[in-house]
This record gives sequence, C-alpha cells and structure tokens, in this order.
Amino acid sequence: MTKEWCWIGACSRGSSHIQSGTVCQDSAACLEIGFKDECVLLAVVSDGAGSAEFSSTGSRLVVETFARSAALHFRTGMAVEEITDEIVYGWLDNVRERIYRAAEEKSVQPRQMAATLVAAIVCAERAIVCHVGDGACVVRRQNTKVWEVPSWPAHGEYASSTYFVTDDPQPRLQFVRIDDELSEVAVFSDGIERLGSGLTA
Repeated sequence: MTKEWCWIGACSRGSSHIQSGTVCQDSAACLEIGFKDECVLLAVVSDGAGSAEFSSTGSRLVVETFARSAALHFRTGMAVEEITDEIVYGWLDNVRERIYRAAEEKSVQPRQMAATLVAAIVCAERAIVCHVGDGACVVRRQNTKVWEVPSWPAHGEYASSTYFVTDDPQPRLQFVRIDDELSEVAVFSDGIERLGSGLTA
C-alpha cells in the first residue's frame, strides 16, 4: 500500500542562544525514500549539547550520517521490518566515525561535538523510533485522536543533563517498534519537550 506524506520542519535559535550570541545548535531533516511500491518517511532531529563548543557541527553530522545510513538500508532492498537495534547501532557507529574524524581535523575531543538523536522511520503499516538523549517522538495511530509517546526524553543523573551519540563506550539507544499504521508523527528536540509531550495529557 502506498502512503502519501505531508510534512513540515523548522529549526530555531532559543532565547538563551540569542542572549549569548551563539548559533542554533539543532539540525533536522525529513525525506521520503521510495521502497518497492511504497514511500518511507524518515524524520531526524539532533540537538547539540550547549556545553560543547562545536555542537552545531555535531548535530549536523548526526542528521546527515544517520539519514544516509537509513536511506542506504532501503536502497539495498531491505524493508522497515528488517531494521533491528543491532542495525541501528551500526548506523550510530557510522555517525560516531564521522564525528571522530571531524573532531580530529579540529584537534578537539569528540565530546566537543556532542549531540542527541531522535529519528522516526515510518511506512504504511509500521514505524521505528530511534532515540538517544532528550527530545522526544510523539505519534498518533490511524483512526484515533490520542497522541502517544513511544520514546520519552532520557535525562542524565543531574538536572538539565542527558546522553549523547558521542558517549562512551556506546550511546544509550532507545529502540521502539510500532506495528500499526500512523496518521501523524512528530520528532523534536528538548526546546519544546513540554509542549510536545503535553499532547498526550
């Protein structure tokens, strides 16, 4: 079954970034990937750590590399239902490798490019959510009015702390499979966590 998608996305500097004169540290991408007789929607958001000097670069590399890895999965003939957490960890290894190379070129530690990840991979009858750190994904199943949160923000030991793709020895991945048709999906960074999660209240 072919599903047509309509999507919108945006990244914006937060008030603290405006006050401090720093750039927007979020990156995002949304694309449709043709697979056999259907279209797969891939939405990815990454938020760079506020304490990391090159986090805007890190978030861009997270989005670019994760999206390319996912797209390659489908272009080699594999389906959404064949995605496993092991495969996603492989995609994250690709992301980390690119970040490590970029950090080496700048002569900085990879943690200076620390960034989170929230991704949704959706086809007509199922979806996969991949999540490292804060931010969240909310979905609405077909023929319902209720929003659900398949993957809640993961906060660290201290207030305003979280986990990142660059964490050692490996990222803390939340991997969620949804075997149902979705009518709407949203992925977002921690800037609108309270607003987005409030949809489920």
